Amino acid sequence: MFIEPYWIETKYVTIESDQIPSQFDGKTIVFLSDIHAGPDFSQDRIDSVVSQVNALNPDLILLGGDYVDGDSANINSTFESLSKLKAPLGVYAVLGNKDPQYKTLNAIPTYGITYIGNKGTWIVENGSRIRLGGVGDYNNGVQIPNATTSVVTPQDFVIMVTHNPDYFPNVDKSKVDLVFSGHTHGGQVTFFGLWAPVTHSDYGNKYRTGVIEENNSTLIVSNGIGTTMLPLRFFARPQIIVVELKKT
Repeated sequence: MFIEPYWIETKYVTIESDQIPSQFDGKTIVFLSDIHAGPDFSQDRIDSVVSQVNALNPDLILLGGDYVDGDSANINSTFESLSKLKAPLGVYAVLGNKDPQYKTLNAIPTYGITYIGNKGTWIVENGSRIRLGGVGDYNNGVQIPNATTSVVTPQDFVIMVTHNPDYFPNVDKSKVDLVFSGHTHGGQVTFFGLWAPVTHSDYGNKYRTGVIEENNSTLIVSNGIGTTMLPLRFFARPQIIVVELKKT
């Protein structure tokens, strides 16, 4: 309660692919998820996370949902802090299952962040591009992956954001190369990082945390930043995920 929820890990992952354009070689993506702003995660703590992320000088920032712990009163203050995130290629967001949908959808563009739930966009750098999109929450929303994948070719590098990793089995892995998820909190309280009794996933510990590869597609599951239910973590440190793209 007093140590691990505050002990944020910066986790580095390298993604290698011959589909990554040379203009994106070495670009970095920061992924944040599950802030759960509320009594156990104040605006000052969010500001501190934002400062940590900006110090990493990421090229692209992706936000994976559950910005608040269900209380719409915290939405504006949370996005006021998140509006200070800086990345030359932009800051993009999807919703999580705890986000009050109407007020969160209003806040995201108001504070200068681009919403990509069931939307796709091209990220362009020096004439080359990669595809980025997201889907609605697996439990509370609708998933329209074609908004991302209908215009891509096998040569395109495609990234998708889904709050819940349980959507990963439904991803068209012939078109999507990299998927970011949160939701599980890494189990939040685990048996020394090896297994968690509660993951909020239908797949148990399969998609609890880390890097999972299936059928030439990679899923990265973050432990998230905040906590839910109780302000406890045990061998499931909060995480800022940093992905470096590497052309092969």
